[in-house]
Amino acid sequence: MQKPPPNANGPRHANLKMLAEYLGLSPSTVSFVLNNTPGRSIPESTRARVKAAAEKFNYRPSMIARTLQGKRMQTIGILLPELGEGYHSQVLSGVGDLLMGKDYFYFTVHHRHRKELVNAYPSLLRARGVDGIVAIDTHLDEPPPLPTVTVAGHNVLPGVSNVFLDEDHAARLSLAHLRELGHRKIAFMHGQPFSSDADTRWFASLNAARELGMELHEELMIYLSKDSHSPEISYPGIRKLIKSGRPFTAVLCFNDVAAMGTIRALHESGLRVPDDVSVLGFDDIQSAAYQVPSLTTIRQPLQKMGATAAQLLLKKLSGEAIPDSVQVEPELIVRESTAPARESAKKKVARHTVIP
Repeated sequence: MQKPPPNANGPRHANLKMLAEYLGLSPSTVSFVLNNTPGRSIPESTRARVKAAAEKFNYRPSMIARTLQGKRMQTIGILLPELGEGYHSQVLSGVGDLLMGKDYFYFTVHHRHRKELVNAYPSLLRARGVDGIVAIDTHLDEPPPLPTVTVAGHNVLPGVSNVFLDEDHAARLSLAHLRELGHRKIAFMHGQPFSSDADTRWFASLNAARELGMELHEELMIYLSKDSHSPEISYPGIRKLIKSGRPFTAVLCFNDVAAMGTIRALHESGLRVPDDVSVLGFDDIQSAAYQVPSLTTIRQPLQKMGATAAQLLLKKLSGEAIPDSVQVEPELIVRESTAPARESAKKKVARHTVIP
């Protein structure tokens, strides 16, 4: 016969011992059921009784007790530069969806690429009981003190697996597209130095240009530096390039956000996209298809990359062997912001030396 409800005249939530007394079972049996402990032969009827009672009396496991017993907290820490629309949010979405489907909780911490925070956060997350870390676009100098998987982590660190894009293939796709459209005077854009993708994408673009027999013009190279993730990052560099009077017919942007700032700067100068200048982005963030004109871009499977990183981390936590790296493939998405180069457009760009 079952005893009275464990919280009838007592605490608001039942604990494990009280729940076991109510059910007439041992605490270990109740624990095995609620933690889905493998290798335990417990009748389905008993499992159903335990789960029903836990729900009825709002039983919540003690996370502190789990830590003291050396058990996992079912919690992951996620490091990323910022919490805004774009690349990081889409990767985070892929991580979060996978973890939710596996009944894991997660913390997110953003560091704005501040080295002292990147170094401090892993230990702080460990102190809060997280089981492992997914680091997105985060430059790590050494392996964190917890199992870690990175997304776009270009440092090779012992014990840290990385999910990354084939940047060489992405560069060939973008430049081959511009070359087929007749573009020869192309402005190249280098990402901010704190971005983990900046150097890799830059050298991949330069190498692809040489492989394709395309000329590189130092005076058409733009170096982003502004500590921001909004379209303003490319705006000053494009305005300066237009003011110089040097002719160009296309801009190979570091990412889609930079492409948006580029289009704005061209528009304010009286230059039309793509009639006068073609603009090619990178990432294919959600808003890329809804710009005017819509962006031609290199698609990274951002949510897939996040989900892959989360899956690798959970396998690592379960003791499974995982690869040191997983490479994913890019895709060229052709929309409205690129078109065939026109000689008249090149001359028009060269005339726009005065910017409003």
